[in-house]
Amino acid sequence: MTVRFLVLGAAAGGGLPQWNCGCPNCVAVRQGALAPQTQSSLAVSVGGSSWLVVNASPDIRQQLLDRPALWPKALRDSPIKSVVLTNGDVDHVAGLLTLREKQPFQLLATKALLETLEENPIFKVLDPAHVKQKPIELETPFFPLEDLETRLFAVAGKVPLYLEKGEPVLGLETEQTVGMEFRVGDRRIYYIPGCGAISPALADRIAGADLLFFDGTLFTDDEMIRTGTGQKTGRRMGHMPISGFDGSLQALSRLSIGRSIYIHINNTNPIWRAGPERAELERHGFAVGYDGMEITLATGSQ
Repeated sequence: MTVRFLVLGAAAGGGLPQWNCGCPNCVAVRQGALAPQTQSSLAVSVGGSSWLVVNASPDIRQQLLDRPALWPKALRDSPIKSVVLTNGDVDHVAGLLTLREKQPFQLLATKALLETLEENPIFKVLDPAHVKQKPIELETPFFPLEDLETRLFAVAGKVPLYLEKGEPVLGLETEQTVGMEFRVGDRRIYYIPGCGAISPALADRIAGADLLFFDGTLFTDDEMIRTGTGQKTGRRMGHMPISGFDGSLQALSRLSIGRSIYIHINNTNPIWRAGPERAELERHGFAVGYDGMEITLATGSQ
């Protein structure tokens, strides 16, 4: 048995290039020197016939068009059987509006995230006769696909930007921001596209994993301030930086993980291009995710 992971989108909110940005990375894409990247999403399959989509990005129509494995086999016969949400950010939920075409699938998320959708009437376009919403308890095994044992677990984060009222409390581990653990046979895989800090408990959980996809939004905490593209630090946005003594690269390098891949990468992040920042990642054995990246793991018995 094999489990397949297909990166549908590797970029953070807005994608690469962002529509109104002239930073070096966005310019390089427009000039053909870098490949464009869509917004964060992952597809998972055990065996290749049915698929789970993690986070429905605003780019999901193009993402599905670009990946033949996810094309419908017949009229209203998509291989996508489940969609799971890891938080309520626009770049993770707006694509649900594209999936309104009377196609049956499960929509799985924590109770708090489903309540966020319920509070916005636009998501009522998801016909409940076809889209079955199911709340998932943290730390409770469930199966979005046959043979794909999955758990949601809280990671440091915050409420989505559109729910902020004043300065939000940062670093809370609640149902608002979760990571995903997959177990298939003897394989253990993690998908954590948003994370404000790696706690000792999180480090213990992911140590020894076969594969990790992790939040690579910004290389330095003040990256958006220094590039003139924003006024917030990465941590203020709910994302720990890659670099620094308290960054994710140092923390994750201490753990024994089979393969580590950064995803949810902001358009300003220098790891998109060749340079010292990318070289530093590669020296530590880390990879930079990209649209269309596929990883297949063979699984054995426990």
